[in-house]
Amino acid sequence: MALLEIVKNPAKVLETKGTEVTSFDAELAQLLDDMYETMLENDGVGIAAPQVNKSIQAAVVELGEEREVLELVNPVIVEVSADTGVDIEGCLSFPDLYGDVERPLYVKVQAQDRNGELYELEAYDYDARVIQHEVDHLQGILFDKKITKIYTLEEIEEMYAEEDEEQ
Repeated sequence: MALLEIVKNPAKVLETKGTEVTSFDAELAQLLDDMYETMLENDGVGIAAPQVNKSIQAAVVELGEEREVLELVNPVIVEVSADTGVDIEGCLSFPDLYGDVERPLYVKVQAQDRNGELYELEAYDYDARVIQHEVDHLQGILFDKKITKIYTLEEIEEMYAEEDEEQ
C-alpha cells in the first residue's frame, strides 16, 4: 500500500462529479487500499477518490465503534429521513475548516464493493453523516457550501475538553 497525496481546496477535481466505475480490477482494489491507508494516516473517517485526484465514484469510510471499513463504489443514496441533525464536520481537503452542517439522521445507500457486487446499507446519526459527506464529494459537492457556523480548531478542542470534564 502507498500513501496518496490529498488534494486541497481549491481544486477542480474536488468540484467535478466523478465518473462511474466500470472496471472492477486490481487497479481499483489497489486504489481503495491506498485510499484507506491515506485516510488512516491523516486521521480521517472517510475519503473519496477525488480527494486523491481520481475523478471516479469511489469512497472509503469507517463506521461504528468497531470502525468497520466500508467501500462505496458507484454509491446512490436511495432514502433519507426527514429528521435532520446539526453537527461539526471537517474534511481532509480543507485542513483548517470546521463547521456546523445539517444532514438527515438516516440514510439508505446502494453501492458496489471492490468486486462489483451490489449491496444496500442503512446508517444512522454519525455514520449517516460520514456516508453523506463522502457521497457529496463524488458529486462534486463540498461541505464548505453547507456550513452554517464555522469553528476554529481551538474552539473544537475546548468543546471536547469540556465534554471530557463532564463525564
